[in-house]
Amino acid sequence: MGMTWGYGKADRAESLATIHRALDLGVTLFDTADIYGPFLNEELVGEALAGHRQEVVLATKCGLQVPDASVFHHDASKFSLTRNGSPEHILKSCDDSLRRLRTDYIDLYQLHRVDPQVPIEETVGAFASLVKAGKVRHIGLSECTVDELSRAHQVYPITTVQSELSLWTRDVLSEVLPFCQQHEIGFLPFSPLGRGFLTGHFDQASNFKKEDFRSLLPRFQPEALKTNVRIVEAVKDLAKRKEAAPAQIALAWVLALGENVVPIPGASKRNHLEENLGGAHIQLTKEELLSLNELPAPMGGRY
Repeated sequence: MGMTWGYGKADRAESLATIHRALDLGVTLFDTADIYGPFLNEELVGEALAGHRQEVVLATKCGLQVPDASVFHHDASKFSLTRNGSPEHILKSCDDSLRRLRTDYIDLYQLHRVDPQVPIEETVGAFASLVKAGKVRHIGLSECTVDELSRAHQVYPITTVQSELSLWTRDVLSEVLPFCQQHEIGFLPFSPLGRGFLTGHFDQASNFKKEDFRSLLPRFQPEALKTNVRIVEAVKDLAKRKEAAPAQIALAWVLALGENVVPIPGASKRNHLEENLGGAHIQLTKEELLSLNELPAPMGGRY
């Protein structure tokens, strides 16, 4: 996402180089969405993966729309999203994504957000028709409730759920993740590094540009940062003892939650990518996991 959307201007050449480096290092899952840009991210990923399609699991999402995307790149406060889970929108979005991604099938097609105006059964029915047509191989949901997931799963097997999960966002641990584990559904944590905060690169004096949507988020406001840096300090302390980077500790904690948990950290630079991949080699002891589990919740909501 960060290569075209959300965190300010990114370097296109470096973004392409980062995807190519990921391929070289054995990364196989690439997750994007039509909304990122909008549309620019899928075009970027399609370009980067040209000639490598059979080597990867390509995931994208639909179901969110931006009335006026141009303002987002200049001032995040003037930006809005709408949900559209209608079958007509899903079917058209898939064809559009296939074209931008330069492929004739999507490995994992995900509903970005459930539309409260459209029964989840109708939306998933449209996704199922795309599987039958050979355009999609697997279906996923994002940021859904257990009830929505259960109803969707009865219409067509749901392969994955993608929701926010990190050391400072643990809402899904109570119900959604256990449901996924019980029903053998994969779980893809987005923002496993707390939108970059758990990397230790920010402090209570951090300022975000107005085109960076973190400037709007409650947890990144000055007063909240004063409290939330304490969480990161604990992660940094453990990282120092383990001779690791804070990001690697944060990712190791997520990975320890279960075999079905596959975090998708968003790196737009090669050095960040390589650092993140090192998290897969960090083994946390029971005592270390307990200490991380006992970290306080952050001040401020997610949005």
